[in-house]
Amino acid sequence: MDLDEALKFVGEFGPYQKRAVAVLVLTQVYMACQSMLIVLVGFTPEYRIEQHQQQDGVPVSQHVTFTENVDSIVTEWFLIKQQAYKVSLAGSLFFAGLLIGNVVFGPLSDKIGRRPVYLTGLFFEVVFGYVTAFASSYEVFAASRFLVGLMNGGIGLVCFVLTQEYVGKSYWAMTGTLTSMTFAIGIALFGALGYLIQPWRSLATAANSSGVLFFLLSVSLPESPRWLYSQGRAERAEEVLRFMASRNGNAVKHLMLQRVGVSKAGNHKSRGAGILQLIIHPVLRLRTMVLMYVWYACSLVYYGLTLGAGETSGSRYVNVAMYGLVELPAYPLCIYFINKHWAGRRKSMASFLCLAGSACLCTTFIPENAGALLSVTSLALVGKLMVSAAFNIAYVYTSELYPTVIRNAGLGVCSMSCRVGGILAPFVPSMVRL
Repeated sequence: MDLDEALKFVGEFGPYQKRAVAVLVLTQVYMACQSMLIVLVGFTPEYRIEQHQQQDGVPVSQHVTFTENVDSIVTEWFLIKQQAYKVSLAGSLFFAGLLIGNVVFGPLSDKIGRRPVYLTGLFFEVVFGYVTAFASSYEVFAASRFLVGLMNGGIGLVCFVLTQEYVGKSYWAMTGTLTSMTFAIGIALFGALGYLIQPWRSLATAANSSGVLFFLLSVSLPESPRWLYSQGRAERAEEVLRFMASRNGNAVKHLMLQRVGVSKAGNHKSRGAGILQLIIHPVLRLRTMVLMYVWYACSLVYYGLTLGAGETSGSRYVNVAMYGLVELPAYPLCIYFINKHWAGRRKSMASFLCLAGSACLCTTFIPENAGALLSVTSLALVGKLMVSAAFNIAYVYTSELYPTVIRNAGLGVCSMSCRVGGILAPFVPSMVRL
């Protein structure tokens, strides 16, 4: 039998897979906290500059006084005026790390396995996260944000793939949606955590400490049986499937996977091709180019709106939470539409992208003194809702469009394009002041 048929005997989404997927999905809370960290720790409060020691009308020294009781990297290292760009730069360095992490870790997990790459990346992300919290200077802080992003980009991709490859294909849309939904919940929880813990070093420590728990829970996770099977390691894949079956309460004693040829299992030629296959094959080339642009647009709008939450009026903690919670209705909509034969993945994603773009464009025509119902903030929230739905479908749809042997390579290339949008996103809120 092939692997999909074997999973029906094992249990496509049995109790063990539910626990394993739950660990991977909840790890998104930790990853969301790391992604949104700069929004709160990089907050710029109101301040005034006092001139001292006037000599012939020329100020000899200046004294900066912050009028709000805020503890952030801005108040600690005086990142204002000519130094203000460093806050956005630290955010961009995080997303630059995501880009490189996608490029490196995606093909690497296709080659050596999902589990070792995921565990190694999560371990070092926690380590570098503590470096962020105890950084002695801005330079150390910025470097640690790049390294955290590097690990975050790698494990985020592999984590998503594992949630798909542990279960039957009929559950791929659901597990992919749960991953994105939990990331949104993580953004909201980070807003609440920031309200409770306001000193930036304490907040960074608390946000990073959850990663220790998720790492310990992830140690017991098995390798992906789909990856093992695609590499021709059918016996090892059978062991993992039997282990899953026993934990699901299904007695599968004579589970035997079909032995595939070397060319199908992923020989040295197919493994070595990796990203090259996405360029050589005409169908995969066109598919990848379109998906790369979709991911770029989704990322730029998604993170541009989310990172700008602290710039809008009102409590920055409520705004961060609101920009996370507004995503939640998007995911039931995704599940409903992508499983309808008259909508499907492609039409649903295109429709949500059009609605997101329309909402964002309309914000340019709304005056600042408009009512609460039709305001810039409400339209931005609608845009965030729509682009979150499109982003979620892009993840699920992309993973389904690539075969197992190059799935991580395909997702890695698309995520690389996505991170280009992420690198630009931290500078989007500052464009309001231009």
